[in-house]
Amino acid sequence: MAAESAGAIDPMSQFKVNPLAGTDWTLFGHNIAFTNSAAFMLVILGVLWVFMLGGMKRQLVPGRWQAAVETMTDFVANMIEANIGPKGKKFTPYVFSLFMFILCANLIGLFPLAVIPGLHAFTVTSHITVTGVLAIMSFSIVLIVGFAKHGFHFFSLFIPHGTPAILVPLIFVIELVSFLVRPFSLGLRLFVAMTAGHILLDVFASFVIEGLNSGSGIGGVVSVLSFVMIVGVSALEILVAAIQAYVFALLTSLYLNDAINLH
Repeated sequence: MAAESAGAIDPMSQFKVNPLAGTDWTLFGHNIAFTNSAAFMLVILGVLWVFMLGGMKRQLVPGRWQAAVETMTDFVANMIEANIGPKGKKFTPYVFSLFMFILCANLIGLFPLAVIPGLHAFTVTSHITVTGVLAIMSFSIVLIVGFAKHGFHFFSLFIPHGTPAILVPLIFVIELVSFLVRPFSLGLRLFVAMTAGHILLDVFASFVIEGLNSGSGIGGVVSVLSFVMIVGVSALEILVAAIQAYVFALLTSLYLNDAINLH
């Protein structure tokens, strides 16, 4: 939740990147202070590392932890197999890492850490710089794979089979623009979904506080209804966190399929 000031809640304060250490650290003229965003990324990597340790036991009869890890890896592997085919197996580690990082980042950002004084959850995927970098990484891999595997024949991706010759220039331009927009849509979708949900939660939280501070009966009713909405939206946010991670991984696999198999 955002920091409160005089009973009011600023919905945008939860997205501020604040330095935790080294405010004056600079490298080649750029500030490299250790921020809350960097801290939560390290937390995410730590959680993922611990989670994956459970899958390294390789017991014949897996325990719950190992079964959970194997379920997640099988889920991504099946998605790759269904969308790319056997040729996509080599990209399973990348898509799995992408899926797990986004899922873990989304869920950790929902932890009610604000109940501990001085702590606030930070959702790294609510920043376009993070989702944009993830999208550019996926798009770059698609381009590298496409040109490495097909050379200039990769441009045939922008001319669907059966296109009349007279329409080829127009269709080519439309398909090319659609292709180039992919990294923007990929990054924006995740960024907007996570940002909107968190703002909505803070807006309802402000209604709860304002209603209680009003001291009136109507204010109490508004507070109760707003609290119920917070519970509902929180449940929805958990679902959105998983869906957005899945959509990002799914679209990445579909884009890789275009680069590998063309059409």
